[in-house]
Amino acid sequence: MATVSGLGTTYNLPNYTGRLFSVAPSDTPFLSAIGGLGAGKRTDSVEFEWQTEDLESTSANNSKTEGATAPTASEVSRSNVSNVVEIHQESVEVSYTKQAATGLHGGINNGLANPIVDELSHQIDLKLKKIGVDLEKSFLSGTYQKPANNSTARQTRGVLSAISTNVFANGGTPRAISKSILDAALTAMFSNGAPLSQDTTVLMVGAAQKVALSNLYAAGSLNQPTMTRNVGGFNLDTIITDFGTFGVMLNRWFPAGGIGILDLSVCEPVFLEIPEKGTLFAEPLAKTGSSTKYQLYGEIGLEYGPEQFHGWIKDLS
Repeated sequence: MATVSGLGTTYNLPNYTGRLFSVAPSDTPFLSAIGGLGAGKRTDSVEFEWQTEDLESTSANNSKTEGATAPTASEVSRSNVSNVVEIHQESVEVSYTKQAATGLHGGINNGLANPIVDELSHQIDLKLKKIGVDLEKSFLSGTYQKPANNSTARQTRGVLSAISTNVFANGGTPRAISKSILDAALTAMFSNGAPLSQDTTVLMVGAAQKVALSNLYAAGSLNQPTMTRNVGGFNLDTIITDFGTFGVMLNRWFPAGGIGILDLSVCEPVFLEIPEKGTLFAEPLAKTGSSTKYQLYGEIGLEYGPEQFHGWIKDLS
């Protein structure tokens, strides 16, 4: 199996018979949980923003004397946070012969049918899955880039790249996750104003940290028996902490040496809507010969809400 560059023909895209299995993972837990490719916000600019505001300093016994004049007026200003949509553009091209010759088999000539009767549609579907995985990776770890001209591409900032307040590292020295590390992270997040809503906060992990968390919290002295919870359409394992019961979302694209504590309720994909076309679409390109060529196009970015609502435990072994 290999990626075919350029035109797809009967020679480089041979047909086979029998059931077709996809061996490449295309799951996108984070993207799917926050709306997927079919939901989200719309924008009319390549850049979009949202706002945050704080409260004035508070204190105990902040009282006034009888008959006091009104204090000096004070107000709370707002801050803006912004991100950009990045362009996802792919194309597929299939020859007329390849589209028509569905009965031409490249493998064993038996009586079974070829499951792919429309090569063009099949390749478009594979491209959509690829874009989904690309976005999953961008939304997690994308590096922000807002170019001054068209010599470089716009890049959306991922949620992990956005976190600055609640980053819990160990100076680059790996260590195993422990209850004390997780407790300290949740304590700091709570102190820094993170809501830590049990309904929408998840611990997002790769395979190694999923096993580590399961081994850690399987001990009876640390936790009740593992339960499940549905968050954003996903059935998740849960762990019980002093700050609530949180879902554990397994994500094969998450950085291996870390655990993300993410509030899904403030995350949402943002689409630049192209007039008369939509947000993510496939359209035929001009013909230059006996083939059909389509491009897939979409401009999509991530709104991740207040970065203080998220946390990232790094440097885990």
